Amino acid sequence: MNTRPSTRTNVANVLIIGAGAAGLRAAIAAHTAGAEVVVLGKRARKDAHTVLAAGGINAALGTRDPADSYGQHFADTLKEGYFLSDPRVVEIVVREAPAAVEELAEWGCAFARTPDGRLDQRYFGAHRYRRTCYAGDYTGRAMINTLDGKIAGLGIPVLEDQYVSRLLTSDGQCFGALAFDLMTGDRTVFLADAIVLAAGGHTRMWRKSSSRRDENNGDGMYLALEAGCRLADMELVQFHPTGMVAPEEMAGTLVTEAVRGEGGHLLNADGERFMTRYDPERMELSTRDRVAFANYTEIQEGRAGPNGGVFLDISHRGKDYILEKLPRMYRQFLEYQMLDISANPMEVAPTAHYSMGGVVVDPETHSTGVAGLYAAGEVTAGLHGANRLGGNSLTETIVYGRRAGEAAAAYSSSQDAQLRSRSTIGDAQDELSIFVHNGSEFARPLQRALRDVMWECCGVVRSEARINHGLQRVDELRGLLGEVDVRPSSEGYGDLAHALDLRASLVGAEASLLGALARRETRGAHIRLDHPDLDPALQLNFHTIRGDGGRLEVRSEPIAPVPDHMQGWAKDDEAIETTGRLLE
Repeated sequence: MNTRPSTRTNVANVLIIGAGAAGLRAAIAAHTAGAEVVVLGKRARKDAHTVLAAGGINAALGTRDPADSYGQHFADTLKEGYFLSDPRVVEIVVREAPAAVEELAEWGCAFARTPDGRLDQRYFGAHRYRRTCYAGDYTGRAMINTLDGKIAGLGIPVLEDQYVSRLLTSDGQCFGALAFDLMTGDRTVFLADAIVLAAGGHTRMWRKSSSRRDENNGDGMYLALEAGCRLADMELVQFHPTGMVAPEEMAGTLVTEAVRGEGGHLLNADGERFMTRYDPERMELSTRDRVAFANYTEIQEGRAGPNGGVFLDISHRGKDYILEKLPRMYRQFLEYQMLDISANPMEVAPTAHYSMGGVVVDPETHSTGVAGLYAAGEVTAGLHGANRLGGNSLTETIVYGRRAGEAAAAYSSSQDAQLRSRSTIGDAQDELSIFVHNGSEFARPLQRALRDVMWECCGVVRSEARINHGLQRVDELRGLLGEVDVRPSSEGYGDLAHALDLRASLVGAEASLLGALARRETRGAHIRLDHPDLDPALQLNFHTIRGDGGRLEVRSEPIAPVPDHMQGWAKDDEAIETTGRLLE
């Protein structure tokens, strides 16, 4: 293609990149603070990754258990994260969660309620009390519908099919982004005083992933790193114990933990309820890392079903009960496998589910260290540590979406003039044009190859030999990036998006592998076969930066101290009873 697609300019006070719950909540906050706001999304409106969040959102409301408190929520989060979380980030989330959830309810979110009209709450694994509000098994979708309705009422523009290829920075300050339309290829230079990055995680880099195709490729983390931000704990990825294994196009799709919470049994190909070997007290209601490891081990040791998974059986509960409690799961298996889960077990396997690492941010404002650039949601690090507490992800989106939006608006109002750099914009345009050319490789097969590498070398279990092999393979795949064939056509600019996704994923993969290599211990979701014990000396974060020559470097950083007024909760080590509790 010899000519560049048309380029337009869009000017706003605050630019939001990402149209999930974190991005929409940030947009509402910035608009309410008086800023002119524009939201960019890659997918169709109301179809961000948030819609896949099923089980619920945490807040210590005390509806069912009046003894609950933000302090206990703090303790549960810190412990479940194996004390790698930033304590101040955790404190802010648990303190502000009740008001944030009540606000969503006031805006019309269809949360379940008790007979007396209060927001109902149920158990999730590793919570001491029932603190999870929910809307059936489609809580994320209910939240997106509510937030989008609020956005529409405020008149905030949400632009669909926009792929951001680069954040625009000059002299350490971010002043916008370059994006192209996925259908037409038309480019837009989005200029803004402040930017909120809410672009999701990097779990699609693994072969089996609960993320849908073409989302969560780590592009948000890549954008931040190239803009000068630090990443933290990229090796800490939560593998959900149960994802679909068939058909191929649905492999990894989430099977909510609510199935186990409602009494589902895990069985191997021999019909054995194998959790007796891994956690005989909590059984299927054990923590995600333990159940994922158990499922993985049963599969690796040859006790898998015909599609390479173990079996999850809820059929003893009966059809009416399942349709009441798990309507989405019932329809999901019927639609994609013609399987009636009220009569037959589901075949499942672990699936990469959530990025617990990400962009390093300030606990108060979620600023990134690059002036004018903020981040919120799964793209960030700080809250979840080494094992995310179920239900905290949705809480994080609305608490820190609001904080980041407010901070971005305040930064905008403090600026006397809007920065722009013609040379930076020109460089971003030239970089994008370089990708459009005929080549000998295709992005899709290379993406698949990378996902296989990450699953085999940095998956549920890791070892130094596997990780080093993974780094070698990533380097080989990186050498093919310049040969990727990108030919925009009447069907759109998908080729270009796939090539850019591959570019981002290669960087994210290297960062994850380097972090996994450095973390020579087993802690939470990070399981090292060659270092099976938790090492107290490694209770720290690993930051990834661009070093000399542009190579990635990993450096250890100490965990921030627990504030004095929260010390009592951090030391609370009483065992958490989990019998009969509902999980995400």
